[in-house]
Parts: sequence; C-alpha cells; structure tokens
Amino acid sequence: MLVAAAVCPCPPLLVPEVAAGAAPELDAARAACTDALGVLAAARPDRLVVVGPADEPGPESYPQGTPGTFRGFGVDLDVRLGADHDLETEGTGRGLPYGLAVGAWLLARSGWADAPVEGVGVGEALPAERCAAVGRDIAARPGRLALLVLGDASACRTLKAPGYLDERAAPFDAEVARALGAADSAALAALDVTLARELKASGRAPWQVLAGAAGDAALAGTLLYEDAPYGVGYIAAAWS
Repeated sequence: MLVAAAVCPCPPLLVPEVAAGAAPELDAARAACTDALGVLAAARPDRLVVVGPADEPGPESYPQGTPGTFRGFGVDLDVRLGADHDLETEGTGRGLPYGLAVGAWLLARSGWADAPVEGVGVGEALPAERCAAVGRDIAARPGRLALLVLGDASACRTLKAPGYLDERAAPFDAEVARALGAADSAALAALDVTLARELKASGRAPWQVLAGAAGDAALAGTLLYEDAPYGVGYIAAAWS
C-alpha cells in the first residue's frame, strides 16, 4: 500500500559539486526535495522504492547498495543506493542511471535510514499501460510503501534549453505541476507519451509508475517547487 510519495527533479546540477559556481541557482529546488523526503520519513514506511528515468525501457531493478557515480560530469563523487552495500551487486558491472544516482545522493544528503531502499529504472519507450502495471506490482507487495519518484519535465522552455523552444512545453509542464500538486493519478496516467518524448520530459514514465502505484489511494498532494531555470522544467511535490 502506497502511504507517501516524494516527487523530485533529477538533473545532475542538483549536486553542488557538479553545478560548481552555479550551485546557488538550485538551492530552492534542493530545499524542496529535502521537504519532500521529510514527508516520506514522517509516513514511517516499511520500504522505499526509488523510481527514475533510465536509458532502456525497463523496468530495471537496482538492489540496495547499487553504486552510482558523477565522474562522467567531471566530479570525483560516487554514491550508493541506500545506506548498506548489498553484496549481490558486486561484479555485475551495472551502476545506477544518472537519475537514480541523483536520488541516491538526495537520500544520502538527508541521512535516510528509515526503511530499506531499492531502485527501479524506466525509460521513455515504456508504454503508459506498462508503467501503470509496474506501479501496481510495486504497491501490491506487503507493507507500507513510500516512493521517491525522479524525473524532469520538458526540456524545451526557452531558446537556450536543451531541446530549444517549443510552445507546447509550458502548457505541458503546467498540467504536470497541477497533477502532481493535486495527487491526480488519472491525469498523470493520461499524459501523452509521444508529446512527452518530443518535449524530452524524462519524468513521464516515472510519474506514470507513481500513478499506477497510487491507484485509488486517497492521498493528498502538495506542490513544493516548479520552475525552469535552465529551460528545463523542474517540479517537486509530496503526496501523503
């Protein structure tokens, strides 16, 4: 049963070492992520599942202790998913996708030790119906479930954005922010997969996993942050 969810953006720039001199520009986003994680801790879950974007459709599972790194961004910084090192990850050669690595960093930054952690990666090619099924499967396991859901909105909000300016981006992001702030699972489930891909919204699949996990649960949502400082939509919200 899903008892709480935190929704956070996952640009590597959230990590101050990666952002370097630009780090203060995302202080408000980091603070919102911290607040969202506080909601998860207050819910006293039995387990936490971190859902984030991946290169392959997935779903791909990442046990507690799976390593991640930001060395590809020129920073000597490694992370692990959760507090403990799971020996099963030794020798697999598979580390966390960048989005889940940001999630691992957020958890370490908050000192998360409230429940065991596992990761699930889902990619833009995973259909909406399959995302919902993944969410239902996660929620069907025994115990009180919390989700940390990672992903960015459109990358087309300005001329200098990674995807250049697309007039459809702002309305898309506004609807996503509304749905996440209102814990509107039906609206998230109905997001246009093709439009999300064209707008380079990496959060679409993770958000639809959240929608499937929530089902008919009577959760309330709070929008904690919504902005596009680099032409990319960043949204943070909490459900409880």
